[in-house]
Amino acid sequence: MSDQTNSGARLAGKSALITGAGSGIGRQAAQIFAAEGASVMVADRDTTGAAETVETIRSAGGVADSVGVDVSKAAEVEAAVAATEREFGALHVVFNNAGIFPGADGSPVDTPEDVWDQVMDVNLKGVFLGCKYAIPALLRAGGGSIVNTASFVAVMGAATSQIAYTASKGGVLAMTREIAVEYARQGIRANALCPGPVNTPLLEELLADPAARARRFVHLPMGRLAEAHEIARAALFLASDDSSYVNGTTFLVDGAITSAYVTPES
Repeated sequence: MSDQTNSGARLAGKSALITGAGSGIGRQAAQIFAAEGASVMVADRDTTGAAETVETIRSAGGVADSVGVDVSKAAEVEAAVAATEREFGALHVVFNNAGIFPGADGSPVDTPEDVWDQVMDVNLKGVFLGCKYAIPALLRAGGGSIVNTASFVAVMGAATSQIAYTASKGGVLAMTREIAVEYARQGIRANALCPGPVNTPLLEELLADPAARARRFVHLPMGRLAEAHEIARAALFLASDDSSYVNGTTFLVDGAITSAYVTPES
């Protein structure tokens, strides 16, 4: 394992596959991974967004390509992994980041069954498929890192229910632990990245109502949302050899939300 930690080289000589990299945290991660020396396969159902991410990386002198993928479809995920190996020669890092949060996902009694199924297909099955097809590639490369996006809601409850999303992210935590233990002696690490609320267009839309915003912000010890690049840098740590003995973790990047009982008054 390398002990190289200087900026710009944490992922030198490695290739990474990032799902949901056409926007948000995935795009930020793709740009940061590339700046740290990785060759990045940008995977997204939104092929236009994926192409835009690739262009930003290439314009900065990085190496990237893109592939269209619906992470709920096994054949498409398998093809994305194969494309990464074909394009870059090997796969060393997979960041299973793609996820959805439909507006109709609410309480157990209100959430439609089809919405439940859709969330599980993308958020849980999609991560399973990403691991299923990436693990053999990582083994061919001699080992590597799996980073699966879960959420802080997987470790705590909320009265503003989003039952399918919360359950799917809890499943990601359990699955990640199992993978971490099973493959630990084969050179593969697996960690669950658990962001707190992130400043994204989707969340801004949810918080447009002042009452809804106030109800949530009172629980934020830092008094603000996370920014996408802050979560992406946590993913970089888990992807790189800086975290060479970090395995099977519930890696919370939540501004102390899950540690709080009461929060500062101002």
